[in-house]
This record gives sequence, structure tokens and C-alpha cells, in this order.
Amino acid sequence: MLATISLIPIALSIAVKLSGATVLPGQGPPFLDRVSHNGLFVAFTAMVVATPLFLPLTIAVVAGDTIAGEASTGTLRYLLIAPVNRARLLVVKFVGAAAFSIAAVVTLLVTGIVIGSILFPVGPVTLLSGNVISIPATLIRILLIGVYVTISLLGLSALGLFLSTLTVIPVGAMAATVIVSTVMQILGSLPQVAVIHPYLLSYYWLGFADVLRNPLSLSSLWSNSLLQLSYIVIFGALSYSRFTSKDILS
Repeated sequence: MLATISLIPIALSIAVKLSGATVLPGQGPPFLDRVSHNGLFVAFTAMVVATPLFLPLTIAVVAGDTIAGEASTGTLRYLLIAPVNRARLLVVKFVGAAAFSIAAVVTLLVTGIVIGSILFPVGPVTLLSGNVISIPATLIRILLIGVYVTISLLGLSALGLFLSTLTVIPVGAMAATVIVSTVMQILGSLPQVAVIHPYLLSYYWLGFADVLRNPLSLSSLWSNSLLQLSYIVIFGALSYSRFTSKDILS
């Protein structure tokens, strides 16, 4: 899955390079029109492309397999006979999903920087506010975006962990996690239900654009962190309640 994620910035860069045409502002994903002028924008564009679908999909696969995967192969019963405390097992499984979230985001950003530097010129970056910052300062902004997106995926990891405790079929938990993520994004685009938008898991997912302005604004980062923490607490508690009262027969 990490190899597949790395193909996103590679395919994007090759497509822009081979086209040989200047992308007009507003065409394609955000920042695509700047890629050919500065390779560092490959990382930004790839993150915008991957955040709504590809990253949630991979996280759903990992989180959905945490408990259900062990149950389907019969190893969950032997883990608990060991004995392993159920609460500790849940925490370790969540940490594993979180570690994969970090690995996925780092893979995407590092690949974007490397392939962008190879195929396009690299120099100071013009922010959305019009200010120009140096390459080291840009790398710091990219790091902040990586932190932001990783935090965004933690709430989804907790949701997937909970769904994984409800079944012994990993594919079912994976599919359910993807469906919930997709439905939340659809609801987030409907003005008729605007009242619930701030409470949706995906509401702040693309808010990292604030990091590309000067002065640097971290308000979206804090709001997103609070929202994801709420989902972690809620679904962590539900996972604990379900898993500690569940008879492990498989």
C-alpha cells in the first residue's frame, strides 16, 4: 500500500512533465498549475489529491484488519489466552494503525519532494498569501502539513478499530470504514446539513491550506486536533466496551 501511495506524486509529476503544456489556474487539483514552476508543489498537490480518498482507503484497510483480521485467522483467541489484557491489545492495535498513518503521509510527502526535485526546478515558494519563503522554510511548512494530515487520519483509525471489533470478517470492517468516511465527506458538501458540518470527521481534512499563508495560522490544526481527539475518545471507549465484553470464539 505504501508503494501504491508513492505512485500518486510520481504519476502526477510525470503527467505534468509529459504534457509540456502550462496548466491554467483553476484547472485540476489545487497547486497543479505551479508544479512545473517549482517541484516542491508536487508534495502539496499530491497531498490534496490523496487526502479525500487514497489515504482514508489505506487507513481503512489497516484499521479494519486490526481485530477482525486476528479473529478471522484464529490468532485472537490465542493472544488472549496468553494472557494479554484486552485494553492493552486495543491500544497496541491503535498505535499500529497510527504508525501506518505516519508512514503513509511521510511516504507521500518525501516521494513528492524527491520526484518534484528531479523533474522540475526547485526554488523559493510563493504562498497563497503572496509572500515568498525560502526552501528551508517551505520544508518546515511541508512538515506541518504532514503532521496535520496524520492527525486527520487518527480519528478514522479509531473508527476502523471499533468497526473491527464488531465482526470477524476483515473486509466487512474495511468496507464499513470506507463507507462511513465517504458518507461524511458527502454530507460535508451539502449546505442543507451545514449545522452538523463541524462535527464530521472529515470537516478539517483539507484545512492545511492555512499552513501555506503568511502569517502562519494554526487555528485549523488545533480545531482538527480537538475534533480527531473527540473521535478517538468516543470510538476508543466504544471499542473497549465492545471488545472487553465479547466472547472470543474464533
